[in-house]
Amino acid sequence: MNISEILSHVDHTQLKAYASWEDIINLCEEAIRLKTASVCVPPCYVGKIREAFEDKVRICTVVGFPLGYSVTEAKVAEVKQALKDGADEIDVVVNICDVKNHDFQAVREELARIREAAGIHVLKVIIETCYLSEEEKIQLCKIITQVGADYIKTSTGFGPEGAKLSDIELFKENIGPQVKIKAAGGIRTAQSMEEFLNAGCQRIGSSSAADLCKEDR
Repeated sequence: MNISEILSHVDHTQLKAYASWEDIINLCEEAIRLKTASVCVPPCYVGKIREAFEDKVRICTVVGFPLGYSVTEAKVAEVKQALKDGADEIDVVVNICDVKNHDFQAVREELARIREAAGIHVLKVIIETCYLSEEEKIQLCKIITQVGADYIKTSTGFGPEGAKLSDIELFKENIGPQVKIKAAGGIRTAQSMEEFLNAGCQRIGSSSAADLCKEDR
C-alpha cells in the first residue's frame, strides 16, 4: 500500500484545545494537497472552513467531545448546528457513563436520536475503548449496528490509550456488515496506519498525515 492510498483513508485531524485559525488553514491546505479523506476539526471552525474552502475539503467535526457525557439534547443540538455550518461527517462520543452503568437502553435511545439528527450524513460513534470491558465493547457493536451508524470508532485520542489491533478484530466479529471501522489514537506512522487498514479499518484518525510524506522521502 503506497502513501497516497493510505492518505485517502485518513481523517486529517486537529482537535487540540488551543488550535488557532492558522493551524486550521494549514490543516485544510495539507488535506487538499495530500488528498486525505477529510479534515476532523473543532465545531467552532466548521463554518469558517466551509466559507474559506467551499467544497475543496470534506469536513468532519466532533460532538460530545471528548468525554461523551453531555445530555442527549445538547448532542442533538450540536449535530444540527454542525450540519447547518457545513459539516459532512459527525464523530460523536458515546455516553461512557451510561455504558459503565450498563444502561444500554439509554445508549441506544441517544444514538438513535443522533442518527436521526445526522440524516444522510456520515455518523461515526466513538466508544473510547480504553475505558471499556470486552463485554461492553460487544454491546456497543450491537447497538451501533442497530441504530444504523456508519462507523464505530475506537478512541478520541484524549484517553490514556488509543487504538489497538485487538479491538479491530473484536469489532469485526460483532458489528453488522454495513458498519465500518475507524481507528484513532496514537496512530502516527505509515506502517501503523497500514496495519490498521489491513486489519479491516476504512478510516484512520491522525494528526500525522503530513509526516507520512516525509517518511516516504
